[in-house]
Amino acid sequence: MASNLQELLDEKGSAVELLRNSQIGSYIYPVVPADFQNWIKEQKAWRDTAVLYDQSHHMDNVFLRGSDAIKLISDTAINSVSTFPVNRAKQYVPTTASGHVIGDGILFHEAEDEYVYVGRAPASNWLLYHGEKGGYQNLDIEVDRRSPSRPYGDAVGRRYYRFQIQGPAAWNVIEKLNGGPLEQLRFFSMAEMQIGGANVRTLRHGMAGAPGLEIWGPYADHHRVRDIIVEAGAEFGLVPVGSRAYPSNTLESGWIPSPLPAIYTGAEERGYREWLPADSYEATGTLAGSFVSDDIEDYYLTPWELGYGSFVKFDHDFIGRDALEAVDPASQRKKVTLAWNAEDVTKIFASLFDTENESYKFFDLPLANYGSANYDAVQDADGNVVGYSMFTGYSANEKRALSLATVDPEVPEGAEITVVWGEPNGGSKKASVEPHRQLEVRAVVSPVPYSTVARSTYHGGWRTQYQPA
Repeated sequence: MASNLQELLDEKGSAVELLRNSQIGSYIYPVVPADFQNWIKEQKAWRDTAVLYDQSHHMDNVFLRGSDAIKLISDTAINSVSTFPVNRAKQYVPTTASGHVIGDGILFHEAEDEYVYVGRAPASNWLLYHGEKGGYQNLDIEVDRRSPSRPYGDAVGRRYYRFQIQGPAAWNVIEKLNGGPLEQLRFFSMAEMQIGGANVRTLRHGMAGAPGLEIWGPYADHHRVRDIIVEAGAEFGLVPVGSRAYPSNTLESGWIPSPLPAIYTGAEERGYREWLPADSYEATGTLAGSFVSDDIEDYYLTPWELGYGSFVKFDHDFIGRDALEAVDPASQRKKVTLAWNAEDVTKIFASLFDTENESYKFFDLPLANYGSANYDAVQDADGNVVGYSMFTGYSANEKRALSLATVDPEVPEGAEITVVWGEPNGGSKKASVEPHRQLEVRAVVSPVPYSTVARSTYHGGWRTQYQPA
């Protein structure tokens, strides 16, 4: 029996086959209840009033301590760390030797020589591997893994709770909790405040397109701090957001959270594949969608294709630098939002009641993804594939089905393209896929972020569409 990812690939003979037919089931945002009110009300609250996101369970925390921690970060990140003081945060984007993205997350510089990475498993595994194998003498590294997807009633604990207070009325809630005015720090700056006598760390954020805070502290304080926030926010219309609505906020704000980690090929990454266990995210994750290629490298993406081109800085040596220096940014696909045609989306739902024909692939609400990494073919009028639609769902605020995509640079904003919805040949053998037929859905190429509020409010470079230099 295979004990690591490389052995699994050797047995299967195809990374595409392994991932397209994974039996792990749907990607789950664990522990947090699906709904507190109703997912439509919860979506509308992040645009109209205020929300409380509970992010305590669905991300890894990787703790990096010691004078070599910053060297590990610099060696593996496309980002510059020439300026990264204490009490600042930074998006972390690592690439392989070929210059393709592994994943991303947020790095918090919590104290001198102390950092915490928060995000999905691909980037945390990359940090853990290179921290272990990279010969760093003064480095202590440990991981607090995301909570189990299906705990079945077992007790669940984390090192930290992690909340976000967001929305137009968020600052009113925050100042009430603080007992008075609180300085609105620069974006991604950190500070502290008191909530009910508990000291909490804060990060100035803006996930919902308005000033807000991410806050964290010992998990033992989770329930008490949460109850205080909910009570204080009631007069401002604060709504707790459940795990059903939560991931759909990125459709409006423009972050593609789950590209396929580009680690299944490449001689330089073989040691990493041998290090990754057979039950790792990379070995068990699902590849979904209408775009199908026998070559796993066709799913790999560069930083520019995901909107991270502005993060690439050649002021330091890092894994993938040589490959990225050879890239012409103007040649790269660009991140966009696709606004799906309402009549075509209606056909998907109508097919559920068609007793004569197979239904189209189910479009779940508010998030329609059915894999860990989603790649639906985006086609031009001639049927040529011009990109991938990668994160799909419905926004009650926009009353539209939307998807985040990367498309060829010559595809203009305002163009009508088609998204092929559903997998070919009745669907793959994934546990999350039912028998279905495909539908070509018309869509209009639109800005990132799609939300006008978010587009005018977000800090420059954060989730905005890539513009060639």
